Amino acid sequence: MKQDATFEDGRERPLNLGVLDQDDLQVVSTLIQDAVFPASEMIWDASQRRFAILINRFRWEDRSLTDQSGHAVERVQTVLSIDTVLGIASQGIERANKDMIFSALSLQFEPGPDAGGTVLLTLAGDGAIKLSVEALEIRLKDVTRPYRALSKTVPDHGQ
Repeated sequence: MKQDATFEDGRERPLNLGVLDQDDLQVVSTLIQDAVFPASEMIWDASQRRFAILINRFRWEDRSLTDQSGHAVERVQTVLSIDTVLGIASQGIERANKDMIFSALSLQFEPGPDAGGTVLLTLAGDGAIKLSVEALEIRLKDVTRPYRALSKTVPDHGQ
């Protein structure tokens, strides 16, 4: 990204963000916080070296969430894809249980030698997905129109 995203950038248009450095990653990590997805929506394509998840992302970028305007609380289906993946490890994930629902907490990058390193997707309930990558290449792309969140509430972390 050349400049920071603003609330206006995401108002009613789909997000399509690329991550190539730590600053970009911090923006995407914030946007995927509280995203939910079933295990069945994770895919690892070893031949393409790509790991992708179809997530139901909470629309944190919607300014009306903070101004008490009465606007409906929304989510949007979004693809989170991580490229140049060399290997994957997980913790707290039952791969056989395709109906298991996960909630994203954060996305981090631990640099390694050269441009490579480890991408860590931390999940609620002590779950985690660790991806060894050749380079930091991540994309976050909204693929549906926003829809009303079933919970009708903004996620609250007691802060």
